[in-house]
Amino acid sequence: MNSIVVYCASSLGVNPIYNKVAVELGEKMAALNIRLIYGGGGFGLMGNVANAVLQNGGEVTGVIPNFLADLEVAHATLTELHFVETMHERKFKMVQLAKGVITLPGGYGTMDELFEILAWRQLKLYDGPIAIINTNGYYDLMLQQLDRMVDDGFLKTENRNLLLVAESVDEALKMISDFWENI
Repeated sequence: MNSIVVYCASSLGVNPIYNKVAVELGEKMAALNIRLIYGGGGFGLMGNVANAVLQNGGEVTGVIPNFLADLEVAHATLTELHFVETMHERKFKMVQLAKGVITLPGGYGTMDELFEILAWRQLKLYDGPIAIINTNGYYDLMLQQLDRMVDDGFLKTENRNLLLVAESVDEALKMISDFWENI
């Protein structure tokens, strides 16, 4: 487990607990020599995960579309930064570089990334583990919706179970590690 994609917000949100967990994730990834693969931005939870990895001697690879880099939102001091043309290329490149995905709180972009990678996993286009860190119950309602989708016959139980749910950074990292050890 040498690299993990992290999906999360480009803003901080209103509850400081989300930033605390983002920084903790970055620190622990650096301590475990796990390279961060992420969207390349310098702001919000996204930027703070990257900063925590870098400040603790870890490596960070960003993947950013040119149009976002042109808006000056690209992080300036990453280990490596890839430029792509589209959001789809960004998401594809990120998961090509990683052995797992962890998702923190976020908005539309984060949800888009999470559900696209789950769909890819369901279709066997991606074979790695996918976890969320359910900080402060952030994903409780989404998890209820997924269960409703199973109950109403729109989502198979085995596909619902593709999403690993962690309550802490340590639990998420262990879930990703255990996934590879059990293959």
